[in-house]
Amino acid sequence: PIAAAQKLKKETGLPQIQLETTVDILAAVAERKAGTGFPKRTIGFAAESQDLLENAKSKLERKRLDMIVANDIAATDAGFEVDTNRVVLLYPDGRQQALPVQEKSAIAGVIIQQLIDWG
Repeated sequence: PIAAAQKLKKETGLPQIQLETTVDILAAVAERKAGTGFPKRTIGFAAESQDLLENAKSKLERKRLDMIVANDIAATDAGFEVDTNRVVLLYPDGRQQALPVQEKSAIAGVIIQQLIDWG
């Protein structure tokens, strides 16, 4: 990061911000799991605005996950700006479990229950 030497005035326009790619944490965790068996399970999230199931399935396979939670952020009753969500759980064996629109805390409960059921 570079600090401004002085206050930036609005009249001069906003400075450009250069973004950098970060480490893919989920891929690193999945790679560690493949080599060591730890963690026991890996679950990812796919927040998508288009091609929800295709993109989520691709991420599930690419990152060798045990489950991915696909979230349609283009839906008005789901995503980042509301307290509810509509998700589909996808598994490596091809199973899909679509959950109805519900509070995000309830969806978290379903995900945690899946971890418990796996043992």
